[in-house]
Amino acid sequence: MEQAGAAGRQWPARWWVIGALAFVIVATLNSAGYRFGTGDQAFYLPAIQRHLDPESFPRDRVLIDDQDRFNVFPRVAAAVIRAAHVPEPVLFAGFYALSLLVLFVAARAFGGLLGLSAWAQLAFLAALTLKHRVGLTGVNTLEGYAHPRMLAFALGLWAVVVFLRGKPAVACALVAAASVVHPTTACWFAVWIGVAILATARPTGRRWMLAAAGAAGVAVAWAVARGPLSSQIVRMDEAWLGVLAGKDYLLATRWPAGGWGMALLYVGAVGGLFALRRARGVTHPREPGLVLGLAALVALFLASLPFVAARLAFAVQLQVPRVFWMLDLTATAYAVWALADARGSTGAGAAGWRRAAVVAAILACGASARGAWVLWAEHPGRLAAQITLPRDDWQDAMSWLSRTPINAHILADPGHAWRYGTSVRVAAGRDVYLVEVKDTAMSMYSRRVATRVAGRIGALGDFGALTPDRARALAEQFALDYLVIDRALDLPLAYRNARFSIYRLAR
Repeated sequence: MEQAGAAGRQWPARWWVIGALAFVIVATLNSAGYRFGTGDQAFYLPAIQRHLDPESFPRDRVLIDDQDRFNVFPRVAAAVIRAAHVPEPVLFAGFYALSLLVLFVAARAFGGLLGLSAWAQLAFLAALTLKHRVGLTGVNTLEGYAHPRMLAFALGLWAVVVFLRGKPAVACALVAAASVVHPTTACWFAVWIGVAILATARPTGRRWMLAAAGAAGVAVAWAVARGPLSSQIVRMDEAWLGVLAGKDYLLATRWPAGGWGMALLYVGAVGGLFALRRARGVTHPREPGLVLGLAALVALFLASLPFVAARLAFAVQLQVPRVFWMLDLTATAYAVWALADARGSTGAGAAGWRRAAVVAAILACGASARGAWVLWAEHPGRLAAQITLPRDDWQDAMSWLSRTPINAHILADPGHAWRYGTSVRVAAGRDVYLVEVKDTAMSMYSRRVATRVAGRIGALGDFGALTPDRARALAEQFALDYLVIDRALDLPLAYRNARFSIYRLAR
């Protein structure tokens, strides 16, 4: 397989540097541009603020801390900000670029080790810029903001590359590094690579690995039965699940036929194309171990289904269906190989070269065109990169709220995070009555949070029909201090801009 590595060196290094820049740009376009403070950062940024200032979010800390208790990333990010005085927008922009660059380097090396020609590697990289949801898993292959999951995935892929190069210890170290960034993503890479190492190890090494795996299994069993995870070994009742009703990706046992069809397609694509590669004699010596690791992930997914059907909280919270992300990646690499290189070995003459170049050109042009459409047609007026919070009327209102006492409690449209771009917790750093999409997602990790969210959804009703009397009643019930809304109400005005009014609710 040294031939595979040589295939990647047919082009000068400066071309690949240009390719890395193009990869970041096209991936960003296909993600509808880069934005700070959106998506899951509605959790990560407040969690970081909690570590920087423990007095933050006196009312919402129960919601934030219940999800944050097993995360290392917010603590590390807070330590970096505190030590280096790096502004959060700069840190997260760098984190986003780093994630994509590591993914580029790892994916290119992965393709090379699988024997893809230079053109096929380019085609594979272009295919990876096409952001999409992985089946019904609730995970996207790319995000338009800095998400720890993306760096963990890139580090995990790098670990796969290192394993293929015959350095299992380094691969394990990379998986450990990924676990600091995003534990569950690293967990699936640990299974994938662990099984692959076990399958390819010598008998002596295999005995040591089985002993280590047994010890790890005992540690996990203790953590689940008696340790920090024991609180999650509870059954999710209908009230808890009702808050999560819109999260169709959590319960694979409720997938429609199309979801199962997609899962079977992933399995069939990897299995069928691996069989074709083996028949052609082009597999990497350690590639069967990788495929066996993917089979172990699928087996783990199937084994989790009875526990999910029983509504065991820990099984649901693990979101095991996300293992199909690893199959999605491998299936993409195999599909590109089948289209570009399968008719011959690397460097098999002008016809093979032209075929691979055409595939690369189609995918690169298609990805670029799709990215342009996503950003400028589907989201007209959006910047390709929004490094800081946008300077608009919403942010102006949030800036005013950020100067209120740290224990101020805000009432806003429950859909404000997606409607206006950022949540009150992110943009103002203040407690907020409800961020419906994000708070319901965080309810997965705690029944008490689910109960709180359900109660607040029910108490609020239709925000669009909110009256002054109802606002005052909510303020009395939930100790609310301010209301931010985009229409006039007969309430004491505290601040107003061209679009939003902020009213005092506290007496």
